Amino acid sequence: MKLQRMNRRALTLGALAVSGALALTACGSDDTGSKSSSGGSSASAGASNAGSIKCDNAKGQLLADGSSAQKNAIDAWTAAFSQACQGVQINYKGSGSGAGVTAFTQGQLAFAGSDSALKPAEIEASKKICTGGGQGIDLPMVGGPIALGYNLPGVDNLVLDATTLAKIFNSDIKTWDDPAIKKLNPNAKLPSTKISAFHRSDESGTTDNFTKYLKAAAPAVWGKYSGGKAWQAPGGQSAPQSAGVAQQVKQTAGAIGYFELSYAKDMNTVAIDTGASSPVKPSTDAASKAIADAKVVGTGQDLALKLNYNTKADGAYPMVLVTYEIVCDKGNKADTLPATKAFLRYIASTDGQSILTQNSYAPIPDAIISKVRTTIEGLS
Repeated sequence: MKLQRMNRRALTLGALAVSGALALTACGSDDTGSKSSSGGSSASAGASNAGSIKCDNAKGQLLADGSSAQKNAIDAWTAAFSQACQGVQINYKGSGSGAGVTAFTQGQLAFAGSDSALKPAEIEASKKICTGGGQGIDLPMVGGPIALGYNLPGVDNLVLDATTLAKIFNSDIKTWDDPAIKKLNPNAKLPSTKISAFHRSDESGTTDNFTKYLKAAAPAVWGKYSGGKAWQAPGGQSAPQSAGVAQQVKQTAGAIGYFELSYAKDMNTVAIDTGASSPVKPSTDAASKAIADAKVVGTGQDLALKLNYNTKADGAYPMVLVTYEIVCDKGNKADTLPATKAFLRYIASTDGQSILTQNSYAPIPDAIISKVRTTIEGLS
């Protein structure tokens, strides 16, 4: 009898090991266009958090699109959520904030992701698809720094300030040995390599937030541009989505580009001289310090935030974005509402937000995310 119990125990442990390996393989092999390291993190997080997710008998397919900056976060959340709620299939494209908002206001999506809050015209358009007097609202869900990745062999600790950055992306500074860059990096061996500044070719909330930073911190250079999701400055080179810009920077000597931090793995990033005691590198902690200073400016159930792009606080990285999940406050489609609420409830939860730091994002501060959780419960 003792031998039989030992054999049964060995078989049970073996089965658990195999099933765990299969789960990790399935999540890691999901071809989302994001980095393989994100797949590993999402699988690990999914294994630890799946048991706490409430599915509420939700079923069906959720079509979503929008911010490419949050794509790696959505992939991680989906991996965890899908283990617990196998009756729900989530399809998030990550085509860019502009494409997501447009598709949402046309009634094509259960929810959209945007790195910029809805504009008045977009809210008005949403009223056509949010039935019963509803409208689109902004739920801040993902925070993070906009990193400036660069490809300059031999230069590992590049420092730039807002004015120099603005001149680079305005095509006023054209080579890496420019005196303005030398002044900020007196000990670096800067080459005469031509600067290839990459911006987004598609409408992007990342562009909106990046240029808001330039307008706030370098108004003498960037103040002439109105800003928004579409790139406005002359010159430079472009690529679609955050992944596209990051790929171009990686393969182009002399390149620099902006994208969410999770796309900056395996490349050098710029430290920003904000006027604080020392330059600040992009990190989740540094971004959280900046986001904590944000103010809720949305009305009603809308939780749009106003960020302080011109912070000079020590350790605060000023170039941040917040990605919003956009849904109807009421009038959501009946067939997708249960699954939408279940997924949003999970990603706003403590477990859901904890996945963000594992994937180079910053969780939304408690004072804000608690309001998001309350709003999600009232969606109809």
